[in-house]
Amino acid sequence: QVQLVESGGGLVQAGGSLRLSCAASGRTFSVNTMGWFRQSPGKEREFVACINWNGKITDYADSVKGRFTISRDNAKNTVYLQMNSLKPEDTAVYYCAADRAPIRMTVMATSYDDWGQGTQVTVSS
Repeated sequence: QVQLVESGGGLVQAGGSLRLSCAASGRTFSVNTMGWFRQSPGKEREFVACINWNGKITDYADSVKGRFTISRDNAKNTVYLQMNSLKPEDTAVYYCAADRAPIRMTVMATSYDDWGQGTQVTVSS
């Protein structure tokens, strides 16, 4: 099992930036793709971004393309989500997730094996 701890959430004005971090521990050698998801009240958890094992392949939801950047530092077992030009509709709890399946990159939350506890991001207008 892999333990994930997110940090970096907070309150920011529209147009501002935040950088989320996700530190992994435990069986980190088994982790392949890392993903970020978010969930706001009354809505289903939605895909935000994912990154493959070596950081060379990324994928983003259309709603965040050009504004968010996912990256990873395998030496530190940490994944980042740089969020720029934030909008009120980005307000949500953001979750980090790990997929231990080899090769696969997926936007499906059900495919991810391990999850963090989430960090709140609030964007005021």
